[in-house]
Amino acid sequence: MMKKLLIKIAIAVVVLLVVVIFAAAMFLGSLMKKGVETVGPTLTKTDVKLGSASLSLLSGSGSMKGFVLGNPQGYQGDFAVKVGRVDLGVKPGSVLSDKIHITLVRVESPEIAFDGNVLSPKNSNLGKIMDNLQAATGGTGGESKPAGGNQGASKKLQVDDFLVTGGRIHVTSAFTAGQPVTLALPDIHLTALGEGPDGITAAELTKKVLGDVLQGTLTEIARNATRLGQGAVDAASGAV
Repeated sequence: MMKKLLIKIAIAVVVLLVVVIFAAAMFLGSLMKKGVETVGPTLTKTDVKLGSASLSLLSGSGSMKGFVLGNPQGYQGDFAVKVGRVDLGVKPGSVLSDKIHITLVRVESPEIAFDGNVLSPKNSNLGKIMDNLQAATGGTGGESKPAGGNQGASKKLQVDDFLVTGGRIHVTSAFTAGQPVTLALPDIHLTALGEGPDGITAAELTKKVLGDVLQGTLTEIARNATRLGQGAVDAASGAV
């Protein structure tokens, strides 16, 4: 009789643990979504939306879907950056520690909208967002100082591997006669970010990744100048 009771108790404990782990995973997903949509706008001064997020406490694997970074005021278009899916790998034991250890971030097929002067990148939507990030992190040097003292933006991170792959750039400027021309974004691969006790903050990570995206965008614009110019000629011909 005692043996059966112990077995029932053991089963009940296992079921309870499964429920707790499942609930915690769901809770972490909602926290991730809320964090992105709360911290993001304080850094970029634009709308930031995330469709959903999930994270497994057992495997450390997770994902985010439906990420949209809006445009600054004065720029047209529904987005500056749009990503359908981001895959994550996290060391589960670090989630509640002083520094979250992220083993992998894989950004699949992002859509980048460049709107502005191709000869003066600061006068573009991405350039404006970069300026906002610089202001939010206290400029180009020194300790990060997130706007409003936001603790989420200053949380320490370590990112072992960050990959942006399969991206596309939609360039709209006077050089293209106001018509979007689509180019391929070169893969961006960053490693060993935030190693050491100081780590890297979400604000610094965002600035680093977006800076590399902007640089890749400008490189492709320069490399495809002839094609962009032809796009302007075709657009003008079509208008005539």
